[in-house]
Amino acid sequence: MMTHNLPGTDLQVSALCYGAVPFGMTVTGAEGDRLFNAFLEAGGNFFDTAHCYCCWLEGGDGMSERTLGEMVRRFGVRDRVVIATKGGHPNIPPAYVGREHYLSPEVVGRDLDGSLQRLGMDFVELYYLHRDDARVPVGEIIDMLNAEIARGKIRYLGCSNWPVARIAAANAYAAEHGLQGFAASQPQFSLAKFNPEPGEDPTMRSLTDADIAWHTATGLPAIAYSSTACGYFAGSTGAGAIGQFDNPISQARRERARQLAAEIGCTPHQLAIAYLTNQPFLTIPILGTAKLEHLNEAMAATQFRLTAEQVRWLREG
Repeated sequence: MMTHNLPGTDLQVSALCYGAVPFGMTVTGAEGDRLFNAFLEAGGNFFDTAHCYCCWLEGGDGMSERTLGEMVRRFGVRDRVVIATKGGHPNIPPAYVGREHYLSPEVVGRDLDGSLQRLGMDFVELYYLHRDDARVPVGEIIDMLNAEIARGKIRYLGCSNWPVARIAAANAYAAEHGLQGFAASQPQFSLAKFNPEPGEDPTMRSLTDADIAWHTATGLPAIAYSSTACGYFAGSTGAGAIGQFDNPISQARRERARQLAAEIGCTPHQLAIAYLTNQPFLTIPILGTAKLEHLNEAMAATQFRLTAEQVRWLREG
């Protein structure tokens, strides 16, 4: 698997990131080890987790981080992998009980210390703030995170579900004060159009055309979650694929993906991944699969190269 330098850092990250949402839930035991090892053997080194993953299961709070940390230790690969985790999450009942001032230094500090303890690590390479809080000035947030960098607990910074205007303001403050800004953003981004439903988490953000233009202009990498639209392009009829992504725009894009996939000799699912890895700015899809055959299919997608015109046609027709 190809690797990329994450701009503004010394991190070399694989072209795909393994999302650890299912770690400890469906990625576990001998089959979990096979998945983990297959990703490593293919050249994968980038893993993404969060302290709130699996919190919707009874006894699941912190399960993802603990399971990922145990795998890293068991395989003896701490010096080969790039670990990203997240803190700073609002209260999303009933699954996750956050805190009112979730981007205060005290809360983020506790989130970070708890994550490191569960991972069994002294530091993480990339630490995301899972949500923004417009009540807090960006300067306070950047100062707080750089204090954790100075303590050796974080190497680089990321943000997830942040509006690009706030990212730009935070990075401008960091540049002005000689501090680290955000090296990557983690939004929802796929070839499908996201279809928010009533009751969806209102703080989740999907890249708009304007956001894509901003990433193209600035070069800030996007680490894309829901990158395969819950299997929508593979023909999934599950609640996630249909409820979150099925609409006339997605249907038209899926048909174009089928056409182009037949021309270049891949599956529509692989083409949806290649759509992301061939963006004009570095985009790294996060894979959350718990099946080895699906992981292998996704990893093979990195070999396909698309032209700028093909990328545009897939999205716009």
